[in-house]
Amino acid sequence: MEQAWLMGLLGGLMIGCASALMFAANGRITGISGILGGLMQSPSVGDRAWRWLFLAGLVFAGLLFVLLGRPIPEISLSASSPLLIAGGLLVGFGTRRGSGCTSGHGVCGMARLSPRSFTATFVFMLVAALTVFVMRHGGLV
Repeated sequence: MEQAWLMGLLGGLMIGCASALMFAANGRITGISGILGGLMQSPSVGDRAWRWLFLAGLVFAGLLFVLLGRPIPEISLSASSPLLIAGGLLVGFGTRRGSGCTSGHGVCGMARLSPRSFTATFVFMLVAALTVFVMRHGGLV
């Protein structure tokens, strides 16, 4: 656990470098909801290919992790399936209404000093903090 901060730093650097490379090489923002949403809008064949490859990379990176012999982190969920489904739908709705997700706004938008992305990231963080508070304390009263 002593080196958890180092792994977080390394992961953040990798995300930042990948996002910068995507922007430099492709002129695109690395926002997962935008990449997936673009597939739903019947893009051209060339536009579709890089989107599928990007999403496949997300899946295969996890498989590579396992093939390299790294232990899979244990995931423990205490929420019910209906609550998880409702949360997923709300996140999907929110990313479409907010014109992007945490990766698009929080990583790429803030790096470009976008006022809209600063606002969106502030709202993401505020709602996350309020959600944790409500879930842990049973309400605001």
